[in-house]
Amino acid sequence: MKTKIEIGKDVLTVDLSKPIDISIPIRNNEGVNAWYVDHSKIEPQQLGDWVGSTEKGAAVNFNQIQFNPHSHGTHTESIGHILSNAPSINKVLNQYFFRASLITITPIQEGEDFKITKEVLKKALVDTVIHEALIIRLTPNTENKKAVDYSNTNWPYFTKEAIQFLVDHNVIHLLVDTPSIDKEKDGGKLEAHHTFWQTDRKRRIEATITELVFIADAVEDGGYLLNLQVAAFENNAAPSRPILFKFD
Repeated sequence: MKTKIEIGKDVLTVDLSKPIDISIPIRNNEGVNAWYVDHSKIEPQQLGDWVGSTEKGAAVNFNQIQFNPHSHGTHTESIGHILSNAPSINKVLNQYFFRASLITITPIQEGEDFKITKEVLKKALVDTVIHEALIIRLTPNTENKKAVDYSNTNWPYFTKEAIQFLVDHNVIHLLVDTPSIDKEKDGGKLEAHHTFWQTDRKRRIEATITELVFIADAVEDGGYLLNLQVAAFENNAAPSRPILFKFD
């Protein structure tokens, strides 16, 4: 059933019965992983002799979950990821529907690095309307992205100039299929993050970065309605479930 949704000055006709989930879930002892930590754990809570599992005689399944939002599964982060005394993602993200553009990019290789440069972005966006949310799918794009351990892989990253290009085009919400928009080991510079949030000038407190999404090849590049929801954690990052909808 199609529904009309007003986004800013636009009215979009959307079929809410056909969501496209681009999140990677947090799983027990498997799934995507990054930043040199162990896999997430989902295990029955133990209280003395009682174990919260119906398989072990309990009336309910009562699991405890151990994870790091930056390492395990799709997550959305606020400026508090790189600054102290900054608002949590729970306070920053208080609107949940956005016009979004999806593009596919092949990073360029320079030595051992794979980079998304300003020139690469400009080429990919030449025929694309840039909305407040931008989703970037990198090639090669395989199902392995749902379960890879990214630690010590030197994943593709964005240059400072590339991120400034997106800032100049008013991209407020950036979604990528890597663990970070920055180089894995950069000595703590985090130039892409600092540039995206403009930490050396008027800070973009409302801006968010969502990492470790997965967009199947069957999902075509173009415009979408994005529903971006995060779990209600008072933290700089939280698990999220971005959902795309095609519109007329």
